[in-house]
Amino acid sequence: MSAQYDLCEAVSMKAELGEGPTWNAAAGRLLWVDILTSTIHSFDPSTGSLDTVTTFQHVGAVKPRAAGGLVVNLRDGIGLYGPGHEFTWLHHLPVSGCRGNDAAVAPDGAFWAGTMRYDEAYAGGTLSRVDADGDRTVVLDDVTVSNGIGWSPEGDRMYYIDSPTKRIDVFRYDEGRISGRAVFVEIESGAGVPDGLTVDAAGAVWVALWDGGQVRRYTPEGVLDRVLPLPVRRPTACAFGGADLTDLYITTARVGLADPEPSAGSLYVIPGLGEGLPQAEFAG
Repeated sequence: MSAQYDLCEAVSMKAELGEGPTWNAAAGRLLWVDILTSTIHSFDPSTGSLDTVTTFQHVGAVKPRAAGGLVVNLRDGIGLYGPGHEFTWLHHLPVSGCRGNDAAVAPDGAFWAGTMRYDEAYAGGTLSRVDADGDRTVVLDDVTVSNGIGWSPEGDRMYYIDSPTKRIDVFRYDEGRISGRAVFVEIESGAGVPDGLTVDAAGAVWVALWDGGQVRRYTPEGVLDRVLPLPVRRPTACAFGGADLTDLYITTARVGLADPEPSAGSLYVIPGLGEGLPQAEFAG
């Protein structure tokens, strides 16, 4: 079940909490964040160039906008960066002790954004849908550490992770609404905690296991069919990128490790591993 593959350090760095890789097709660059240093990274694999933008508060996720620029899930709400890095709030809603975490753009261009408490208190976070005009709808109001979100190729299923449950759940998805929550996969004891996920063109779900030192692939039926061991304990998320969406990028973290691995916090890539899905841009 473990596969042979060529794992490379795409960008060597010591991110505290690298998260949320996303391929920006229009720019030909990979986006990701270091949450705890309030940093957005943008990497061009064709040239090796790396750009960074420092936000003014912790940033849980970054995604490209159809209008140009970026949408970000910040500590105190959802913000927009224009093409010239000018900032405006789209939905400003500070909640004491909470911050934004992982997020994703739905097939219809809405921004699905999760929150969590800094102390990870049970049911202290939410999952919300934010439309292009900034209208926010709380979809789940009892999550603890809101994490991976992704959609099936047909757009009729949404996968979701609330990390402490140690599950990937699946919902029916229809015109921006979810229903029929069910368990897609349960992660066995000792294997790590599910964090970020991505869905490939075949409908399989890839998930990074925090403290498990691996990425796994599950078929659309929930059957484990690939295990990718990594040289770091805390992979956080994965996404397909590159011009043909065949390279799997993996973000990692070093936060909380008394003796972190030398490459903990780096961005990894496995070239030619699969076939990803084009990602929607935020409509706002």
